[in-house]
Amino acid sequence: MQEIRTGIIGVGNCASSFVQGRFYYKDPDAHIPGLITKDLGGYRACDIQFVAAFDVDERKVGRDLSEAIFAEPNCTTVFQKDIPFLDCPVEMGYLIDSIPPQNDQFPESARFKPKPNIYSNKTKAKDAIVRSLRQKRVDVVVNYLPVGSEENTIFYANCCLEAGCAFVNAMPVFVSKIYGNRFKKAGLPILGDDIKSQVGATIIHRVLTKLFEDRGQPIKRSYQLNVGGNTDFLNMLDRMRLKSKKISKTQSVLSQMDGEEFDPQNLHIGPSDYVPWLKDNKLCFLRIEAEQFGGVPMNIEVRLSVEDSPNSAGVIMDAVRAAKVALDRGLSGPIIEASAYLFKSPVQQFDDTEARKMLKRFAEPPIGIAEAVAELRINPGESSSV
Repeated sequence: MQEIRTGIIGVGNCASSFVQGRFYYKDPDAHIPGLITKDLGGYRACDIQFVAAFDVDERKVGRDLSEAIFAEPNCTTVFQKDIPFLDCPVEMGYLIDSIPPQNDQFPESARFKPKPNIYSNKTKAKDAIVRSLRQKRVDVVVNYLPVGSEENTIFYANCCLEAGCAFVNAMPVFVSKIYGNRFKKAGLPILGDDIKSQVGATIIHRVLTKLFEDRGQPIKRSYQLNVGGNTDFLNMLDRMRLKSKKISKTQSVLSQMDGEEFDPQNLHIGPSDYVPWLKDNKLCFLRIEAEQFGGVPMNIEVRLSVEDSPNSAGVIMDAVRAAKVALDRGLSGPIIEASAYLFKSPVQQFDDTEARKMLKRFAEPPIGIAEAVAELRINPGESSSV
């Protein structure tokens, strides 16, 4: 199989875990737990090659991606120290609305430290970024911008459309819905929106909600409160940046309810506070109130503690490979077969059991390809037919 030439927008904690994970799972035959899908359409984790990266933080721009992922304010767990030189310098992106107004109130080690824009306007910035994506022959671009970066996300989506790249939108701006037709007309796949962690607050809330519904105990009230200490939670102290995030998480849970009588006011989901010493660890406090047989009340409470960025990296590993499979198969527009399981806000919601089946079917190589890929891995260089 070909390599997956991958670009990253936003070299933060999530990008750090993603890059580390690529080399943690570098052996395609090793049985190391943690991946959702080991082989996706013939592609393994080791087929992902990082060839482009963009950021605006002065501590990252100009450095090789292998170094930039460990630069401040990144604070996620380092589980793979041995990252080879990638020959992938982090380029200056274009800053529109990615930095929250409260950013300067915090220590430099914990906040963004943006460089001034080097492009005089949006058109010149787009031309430069499109040129870079084309020169580096990028297949798939992952959008890791901070929550609330609505205009910046649309800007980079337009760059991908012009450069001919598949777009994986890991953050909560509803690009798949508002730009899905544009990607379809351009013959390009788009996956999203808003990455769903492997075992995080949203998937636990969804599964429990579906369990209650299936067992005949409709939910009366529920909340999900999250706190953390990374730049994502610092960024979300500005409540004005949370509109899409709250919609994404709330709709993801509401989609698992059968009844149409549930009052959305009785479901509260959202970030609650920024606790610096937690760093990349996220705490989730979840409560569900329901009625048992005979109308007898009951409730359940869950406390989840999880390292936030590695929890999403395993999912993005599938999403990037799914985007490349879609490119290979000539698929375009929103790729529902993968997005339904991997993202909180796909253009069409399914329950997670059905979405998992859809992903597994999508991940199966076409008949004849699987055998050829296996032969290539056993005897590399002896065939050029695939």
